[in-house]
Amino acid sequence: MPDGWWKRKTDQNIFPNDIEIMQRERFGIPMKKLITKIAAVSLAAVMAAGFAGCSNGSSASSAASDGGKALKIGVIQYAPHPSLDNCYTGLVEGLKEAGYEEGKNLTIDYQNAQGDASNSDLIAKNMVSSKYDMLVGIATPSAMSAYSAAKDTDIPVVFTAVSDPVAAGLVKSLEKPENNITGSSDVLPLEEQVKMIRAFLPDAKKIGVLYTTSEPNSVSQLATLKEVASKYHFEVVESGVVNASEVASAAASLVSKGVDCINNFTDNNVVNNLQVVLQAANKGNIPVFGSEIEQVKNGCLASQGIDYVALGKETGKMAASILKGEKKAGETPVYIVKDFAPVYNADVLNIFGMTLPKEYENAQAVTEDSPASSK
Repeated sequence: MPDGWWKRKTDQNIFPNDIEIMQRERFGIPMKKLITKIAAVSLAAVMAAGFAGCSNGSSASSAASDGGKALKIGVIQYAPHPSLDNCYTGLVEGLKEAGYEEGKNLTIDYQNAQGDASNSDLIAKNMVSSKYDMLVGIATPSAMSAYSAAKDTDIPVVFTAVSDPVAAGLVKSLEKPENNITGSSDVLPLEEQVKMIRAFLPDAKKIGVLYTTSEPNSVSQLATLKEVASKYHFEVVESGVVNASEVASAAASLVSKGVDCINNFTDNNVVNNLQVVLQAANKGNIPVFGSEIEQVKNGCLASQGIDYVALGKETGKMAASILKGEKKAGETPVYIVKDFAPVYNADVLNIFGMTLPKEYENAQAVTEDSPASSK
Protein backbone atom coordinates (compact mmCIF):
# COMPACT_ATOMS: atom_id res chain seq x y z
CA MET A 1 0.00 0.00 0.00
CA PRO A 2 1.56 3.39 -0.98
CA ASP A 3 2.68 5.57 1.93
CA GLY A 4 0.03 8.08 3.01
CA TRP A 5 -2.82 6.37 1.12
CA TRP A 6 -4.87 5.63 4.22
CA LYS A 7 -4.14 9.06 5.67
CA ARG A 8 -5.34 10.78 2.53
CA LYS A 9 -8.58 8.82 2.62
CA THR A 10 -9.18 9.30 6.35
CA ASP A 11 -8.65 13.05 6.15
CA GLN A 12 -12.03 13.10 4.36
CA ASN A 13 -15.48 12.36 5.76
CA ILE A 14 -15.81 8.66 5.06
CA PHE A 15 -18.77 6.46 5.92
CA PRO A 16 -18.79 2.65 6.27
CA ASN A 17 -20.05 2.14 2.75
CA ASP A 18 -17.23 4.33 1.44
CA ILE A 19 -14.72 2.18 3.37
CA GLU A 20 -16.03 -0.98 1.72
CA ILE A 21 -15.77 0.70 -1.68
CA MET A 22 -12.17 1.59 -0.88
CA GLN A 23 -11.41 -2.01 0.02
CA ARG A 24 -12.93 -3.21 -3.23
CA GLU A 25 -10.82 -0.61 -5.10
CA ARG A 26 -7.66 -1.45 -3.25
CA PHE A 27 -7.85 -5.21 -2.56
CA GLY A 28 -10.60 -6.50 -4.85
CA ILE A 29 -12.42 -8.21 -1.95
CA PRO A 30 -15.47 -7.32 0.17
CA MET A 31 -14.87 -5.86 3.66
CA LYS A 32 -16.30 -8.87 5.54
CA LYS A 33 -13.98 -11.26 3.75
CA LEU A 34 -11.02 -8.98 4.42
CA ILE A 35 -11.81 -8.92 8.14
CA THR A 36 -12.13 -12.71 8.13
CA LYS A 37 -8.72 -13.05 6.48
CA ILE A 38 -7.08 -10.63 8.93
CA ALA A 39 -8.59 -12.53 11.87
CA ALA A 40 -7.34 -15.86 10.51
CA VAL A 41 -3.81 -14.51 10.02
CA SER A 42 -3.80 -13.02 13.54
CA LEU A 43 -4.98 -16.31 15.08
CA ALA A 44 -2.28 -18.23 13.22
CA ALA A 45 0.37 -15.80 14.47
CA VAL A 46 -0.80 -16.18 18.08
CA MET A 47 -0.78 -19.98 17.80
CA ALA A 48 2.69 -19.93 16.24
CA ALA A 49 4.00 -17.78 19.07
CA GLY A 50 2.47 -20.18 21.57
CA PHE A 51 4.13 -23.18 19.96
CA ALA A 52 7.43 -21.35 19.80
CA GLY A 53 7.21 -20.70 23.55
CA CYS A 54 6.61 -24.40 24.23
CA SER A 55 9.57 -25.33 22.08
CA ASN A 56 11.96 -22.97 23.87
CA GLY A 57 10.98 -24.39 27.27
CA SER A 58 10.17 -27.95 26.31
CA SER A 59 11.95 -29.58 29.24
CA ALA A 60 10.42 -27.18 31.74
CA SER A 61 6.97 -27.58 30.16
CA SER A 62 7.11 -31.35 30.35
CA ALA A 63 8.38 -31.09 33.91
CA ALA A 64 5.22 -29.26 34.93
CA SER A 65 2.98 -32.21 34.13
CA ASP A 66 1.07 -31.62 37.35
CA GLY A 67 0.19 -28.10 36.25
CA GLY A 68 2.58 -26.47 38.74
CA LYS A 69 5.71 -24.45 38.12
CA ALA A 70 8.60 -26.41 36.64
CA LEU A 71 11.59 -25.97 38.93
CA LYS A 72 15.15 -25.94 37.67
CA ILE A 73 18.18 -26.63 39.81
CA GLY A 74 21.85 -26.47 38.90
CA VAL A 75 24.18 -29.16 40.25
CA ILE A 76 27.93 -28.54 40.17
CA GLN A 77 30.15 -31.56 40.88
CA TYR A 78 33.77 -30.62 41.42
CA ALA A 79 35.49 -33.67 39.98
CA PRO A 80 34.65 -37.00 38.31
CA HIS A 81 35.47 -39.55 40.99
CA PRO A 82 33.26 -42.34 42.36
CA SER A 83 32.42 -40.98 45.81
CA LEU A 84 31.14 -37.70 44.32
CA ASP A 85 29.33 -39.63 41.58
CA ASN A 86 27.59 -41.56 44.36
CA CYS A 87 26.58 -38.28 46.01
CA TYR A 88 24.84 -37.21 42.83
CA THR A 89 23.11 -40.59 42.51
CA GLY A 90 21.81 -40.28 46.07
CA LEU A 91 20.79 -36.65 45.54
CA VAL A 92 18.54 -37.56 42.62
CA GLU A 93 17.06 -40.47 44.61
CA GLY A 94 16.36 -38.23 47.60
CA LEU A 95 14.65 -35.59 45.46
CA LYS A 96 12.52 -38.27 43.82
CA GLU A 97 11.48 -39.79 47.15
CA ALA A 98 10.42 -36.31 48.27
CA GLY A 99 8.30 -35.71 45.18
CA TYR A 100 10.66 -34.06 42.68
CA GLU A 101 11.43 -36.14 39.61
CA GLU A 102 13.38 -35.00 36.59
CA GLY A 103 11.22 -34.87 33.49
CA LYS A 104 8.03 -34.48 35.51
CA ASN A 105 8.25 -31.49 37.79
CA LEU A 106 11.99 -30.86 37.87
CA THR A 107 14.81 -30.04 35.47
CA ILE A 108 18.39 -30.69 36.62
CA ASP A 109 21.35 -29.01 34.94
CA TYR A 110 24.19 -31.28 36.08
CA GLN A 111 27.72 -30.11 35.26
CA ASN A 112 31.18 -31.34 36.25
CA ALA A 113 33.99 -28.85 36.83
CA GLN A 114 36.62 -31.53 36.07
CA GLY A 115 38.62 -30.62 39.16
CA ASP A 116 39.11 -27.00 38.06
CA ALA A 117 38.04 -24.27 40.49
CA SER A 118 37.77 -21.64 37.74
CA ASN A 119 35.42 -23.95 35.81
CA SER A 120 33.34 -24.37 38.95
CA ASP A 121 33.13 -20.60 39.45
CA LEU A 122 32.07 -19.99 35.85
CA ILE A 123 29.41 -22.71 35.93
CA ALA A 124 27.95 -21.28 39.14
CA LYS A 125 27.85 -17.72 37.77
CA ASN A 126 26.06 -18.89 34.62
CA MET A 127 23.47 -20.77 36.67
CA VAL A 128 22.80 -17.73 38.83
CA SER A 129 22.47 -15.45 35.78
CA SER A 130 19.92 -17.94 34.42
CA LYS A 131 17.96 -17.53 37.67
CA TYR A 132 17.78 -21.21 38.62
CA ASP A 133 15.59 -22.09 41.60
CA MET A 134 18.46 -23.67 43.54
CA LEU A 135 22.18 -24.44 43.25
CA VAL A 136 23.74 -27.63 44.63
CA GLY A 137 27.50 -27.96 45.14
CA ILE A 138 29.05 -31.43 45.40
CA ALA A 139 32.40 -31.15 47.27
CA THR A 140 33.83 -28.11 48.99
CA PRO A 141 35.25 -26.16 46.01
CA SER A 142 31.96 -26.34 44.09
CA ALA A 143 29.96 -25.50 47.21
CA MET A 144 32.15 -22.42 47.63
CA SER A 145 31.61 -21.48 43.97
CA ALA A 146 27.83 -21.82 44.31
CA TYR A 147 27.75 -19.81 47.53
CA SER A 148 29.92 -17.03 46.12
CA ALA A 149 27.81 -16.72 42.96
CA ALA A 150 24.43 -16.79 44.72
CA LYS A 151 25.09 -14.93 47.98
CA ASP A 152 23.67 -11.62 46.76
CA THR A 153 20.53 -13.25 45.34
CA ASP A 154 17.54 -15.09 46.78
CA ILE A 155 18.68 -18.41 45.24
CA PRO A 156 19.21 -21.03 47.98
CA VAL A 157 22.35 -23.16 47.94
CA VAL A 158 22.63 -26.75 49.18
CA PHE A 159 25.92 -28.65 49.46
CA THR A 160 27.06 -32.20 50.05
CA ALA A 161 30.42 -33.91 50.65
CA VAL A 162 31.77 -30.89 52.52
CA SER A 163 33.76 -32.07 55.54
CA ASP A 164 34.05 -28.74 57.38
CA PRO A 165 31.54 -26.17 56.09
CA VAL A 166 32.38 -23.77 58.94
CA ALA A 167 36.10 -23.70 58.12
CA ALA A 168 35.19 -23.29 54.44
CA GLY A 169 33.25 -20.13 55.31
CA LEU A 170 29.98 -21.53 53.98
CA VAL A 171 27.95 -21.50 57.19
CA LYS A 172 28.07 -19.60 60.48
CA SER A 173 27.53 -22.80 62.44
CA LEU A 174 26.30 -26.33 61.84
CA GLU A 175 23.14 -25.68 63.87
CA LYS A 176 22.29 -22.27 62.34
CA PRO A 177 23.94 -21.97 58.92
CA GLU A 178 22.43 -18.57 57.92
CA ASN A 179 23.60 -17.17 54.52
CA ASN A 180 20.73 -18.93 52.64
CA ILE A 181 22.81 -22.12 52.50
CA THR A 182 22.84 -25.55 54.15
CA GLY A 183 23.72 -29.12 53.26
CA SER A 184 25.42 -32.29 54.43
CA SER A 185 28.86 -32.89 55.86
CA ASP A 186 31.04 -35.95 55.30
CA VAL A 187 33.23 -35.27 58.31
CA LEU A 188 35.60 -38.21 58.67
CA PRO A 189 35.63 -40.51 61.71
CA LEU A 190 39.38 -39.93 62.10
CA GLU A 191 39.78 -41.59 65.48
CA GLU A 192 38.12 -44.74 64.20
CA GLN A 193 40.40 -44.56 61.17
CA VAL A 194 43.57 -44.28 63.24
CA LYS A 195 42.45 -47.18 65.45
CA MET A 196 42.04 -49.23 62.30
CA ILE A 197 45.51 -48.32 61.03
CA ARG A 198 47.02 -49.34 64.38
CA ALA A 199 45.20 -52.70 64.23
CA PHE A 200 46.41 -53.44 60.69
CA LEU A 201 49.95 -52.12 61.34
CA PRO A 202 50.77 -52.78 65.02
CA ASP A 203 54.43 -51.79 64.65
CA ALA A 204 53.98 -48.72 62.47
CA LYS A 205 55.34 -45.33 63.60
CA LYS A 206 54.68 -42.84 60.81
CA ILE A 207 51.50 -42.02 58.89
CA GLY A 208 52.03 -40.05 55.70
CA VAL A 209 49.40 -37.53 54.59
CA LEU A 210 48.93 -35.70 51.31
CA TYR A 211 46.70 -32.64 51.37
CA THR A 212 45.85 -29.59 49.27
CA THR A 213 46.98 -26.44 51.05
CA SER A 214 44.09 -24.35 49.69
CA GLU A 215 41.33 -26.81 50.61
CA PRO A 216 39.89 -25.85 54.03
CA ASN A 217 38.57 -29.37 54.69
CA SER A 218 42.00 -30.91 54.33
CA VAL A 219 43.73 -28.34 56.54
CA SER A 220 41.09 -28.92 59.21
CA GLN A 221 41.32 -32.71 58.92
CA LEU A 222 45.11 -32.61 59.17
CA ALA A 223 44.93 -30.72 62.46
CA THR A 224 42.44 -33.22 63.86
CA LEU A 225 44.48 -36.21 62.65
CA LYS A 226 47.59 -34.92 64.43
CA GLU A 227 45.69 -34.69 67.70
CA VAL A 228 44.23 -38.18 67.35
CA ALA A 229 47.41 -39.85 66.04
CA SER A 230 49.45 -38.96 69.11
CA LYS A 231 47.01 -40.94 71.28
CA TYR A 232 47.90 -44.03 69.27
CA HIS A 233 51.65 -43.30 69.22
CA PHE A 234 51.83 -42.22 65.58
CA GLU A 235 53.82 -39.41 64.04
CA VAL A 236 52.09 -37.63 61.14
CA VAL A 237 54.34 -36.74 58.22
CA GLU A 238 52.60 -34.25 55.93
CA SER A 239 53.16 -33.14 52.35
CA GLY A 240 51.13 -30.25 50.99
CA VAL A 241 50.28 -29.75 47.32
CA VAL A 242 48.89 -26.77 45.43
CA ASN A 243 47.41 -28.63 42.46
CA ALA A 244 47.07 -32.05 40.85
CA SER A 245 50.41 -31.83 39.05
CA GLU A 246 52.23 -31.96 42.41
CA VAL A 247 50.56 -35.11 43.75
CA ALA A 248 53.03 -37.60 42.22
CA SER A 249 56.15 -35.89 43.56
CA ALA A 250 54.55 -35.28 46.97
CA ALA A 251 53.59 -38.96 47.28
CA ALA A 252 57.12 -40.02 46.31
CA SER A 253 58.50 -37.58 48.90
CA LEU A 254 56.41 -39.20 51.65
CA VAL A 255 57.69 -42.63 50.71
CA SER A 256 61.30 -41.39 50.77
CA LYS A 257 60.74 -40.07 54.31
CA GLY A 258 60.08 -43.62 55.55
CA VAL A 259 56.37 -43.46 56.33
CA ASP A 260 54.77 -46.81 57.15
CA CYS A 261 51.55 -46.01 55.28
CA ILE A 262 49.68 -43.16 53.62
CA ASN A 263 46.25 -42.06 54.84
CA ASN A 264 43.90 -40.20 52.50
CA PHE A 265 41.42 -37.53 53.45
CA THR A 266 38.49 -36.58 51.25
CA ASP A 267 40.87 -34.17 49.52
CA ASN A 268 39.65 -33.68 45.96
CA ASN A 269 43.08 -33.22 44.39
CA VAL A 270 44.44 -36.34 46.05
CA VAL A 271 41.40 -38.58 45.58
CA ASN A 272 41.08 -37.55 41.95
CA ASN A 273 44.68 -38.73 41.46
CA LEU A 274 44.47 -41.85 43.61
CA GLN A 275 46.27 -44.10 41.14
CA VAL A 276 49.31 -41.80 41.23
CA VAL A 277 49.40 -42.09 45.03
CA LEU A 278 49.01 -45.87 44.88
CA GLN A 279 51.84 -46.21 42.38
CA ALA A 280 54.24 -44.31 44.63
CA ALA A 281 53.14 -46.29 47.69
CA ASN A 282 53.46 -49.64 45.91
CA LYS A 283 57.03 -48.81 44.92
CA GLY A 284 57.77 -48.23 48.58
CA ASN A 285 55.85 -51.38 49.57
CA ILE A 286 53.54 -49.49 51.91
CA PRO A 287 49.73 -49.58 52.03
CA VAL A 288 47.34 -46.67 51.50
CA PHE A 289 44.30 -46.27 53.74
CA GLY A 290 41.31 -44.60 52.08
CA SER A 291 38.68 -42.22 53.41
CA GLU A 292 35.70 -44.03 51.87
CA ILE A 293 34.64 -47.28 50.23
CA GLU A 294 35.32 -46.32 46.61
CA GLN A 295 39.00 -45.70 47.35
CA VAL A 296 39.24 -49.17 48.89
CA LYS A 297 37.62 -50.70 45.81
CA ASN A 298 40.25 -48.96 43.70
CA GLY A 299 43.32 -50.19 45.57
CA CYS A 300 43.50 -48.83 49.13
CA LEU A 301 43.88 -51.40 51.90
CA ALA A 302 41.02 -50.38 54.21
CA SER A 303 38.87 -47.54 55.47
CA GLN A 304 36.09 -46.52 57.77
CA GLY A 305 33.84 -46.18 54.76
CA ILE A 306 31.24 -43.46 54.34
CA ASP A 307 28.10 -44.34 52.41
CA TYR A 308 28.01 -41.48 49.90
CA VAL A 309 24.80 -42.61 48.22
CA ALA A 310 23.05 -42.38 51.60
CA LEU A 311 24.64 -38.98 52.21
CA GLY A 312 23.44 -37.71 48.83
CA LYS A 313 19.95 -39.04 49.49
CA GLU A 314 19.67 -37.08 52.74
CA THR A 315 20.85 -34.01 50.87
CA GLY A 316 18.17 -34.51 48.21
CA LYS A 317 15.48 -34.64 50.88
CA MET A 318 16.78 -31.42 52.43
CA ALA A 319 16.79 -29.73 49.02
CA ALA A 320 13.20 -30.86 48.36
CA SER A 321 11.99 -29.43 51.66
CA ILE A 322 13.53 -26.07 50.77
CA LEU A 323 12.07 -26.13 47.25
CA LYS A 324 8.62 -26.79 48.71
CA GLY A 325 8.96 -23.80 51.00
CA GLU A 326 8.71 -25.98 54.11
CA LYS A 327 12.12 -24.81 55.34
CA LYS A 328 14.60 -22.03 54.64
CA ALA A 329 18.15 -23.01 53.77
CA GLY A 330 19.78 -20.71 56.31
CA GLU A 331 17.57 -22.07 59.11
CA THR A 332 18.12 -25.76 58.31
CA PRO A 333 20.89 -27.44 60.38
CA VAL A 334 23.71 -29.11 58.47
CA TYR A 335 23.28 -32.88 58.27
CA ILE A 336 26.30 -34.78 59.64
CA VAL A 337 27.07 -38.16 58.12
CA LYS A 338 26.10 -41.05 60.37
CA ASP A 339 26.67 -44.03 58.10
CA PHE A 340 30.20 -45.42 58.14
CA ALA A 341 31.60 -48.90 58.62
CA PRO A 342 34.94 -50.68 58.17
CA VAL A 343 35.73 -52.02 54.71
CA TYR A 344 38.85 -53.68 53.30
CA ASN A 345 40.23 -54.96 50.03
CA ALA A 346 41.10 -58.66 50.38
CA ASP A 347 43.32 -58.64 47.27
CA VAL A 348 45.43 -55.80 48.65
CA LEU A 349 45.58 -57.53 52.03
CA ASN A 350 47.05 -60.61 50.33
CA ILE A 351 49.52 -58.58 48.29
CA PHE A 352 51.02 -57.22 51.49
CA GLY A 353 50.94 -60.65 53.13
CA MET A 354 48.77 -59.40 55.95
CA THR A 355 45.98 -61.04 57.89
CA LEU A 356 42.72 -59.36 58.82
CA PRO A 357 42.84 -58.10 62.43
CA LYS A 358 40.48 -60.00 64.69
CA GLU A 359 38.58 -56.86 65.70
CA TYR A 360 37.74 -56.27 62.03
CA GLU A 361 36.78 -59.81 61.06
CA ASN A 362 33.24 -58.59 60.37
CA ALA A 363 34.40 -55.77 58.11
CA GLN A 364 33.02 -55.74 54.58
CA ALA A 365 35.32 -57.09 51.90
CA VAL A 366 35.02 -55.06 48.68
CA THR A 367 36.41 -55.28 45.18
CA GLU A 368 36.48 -52.93 42.22
CA ASP A 369 33.28 -54.52 40.91
CA SER A 370 31.34 -54.13 44.15
CA PRO A 371 28.09 -52.15 43.65
CA ALA A 372 27.62 -48.77 45.30
CA SER A 373 25.88 -49.13 48.64
CA SER A 374 22.74 -47.32 49.62
CA LYS A 375 20.58 -47.26 52.72
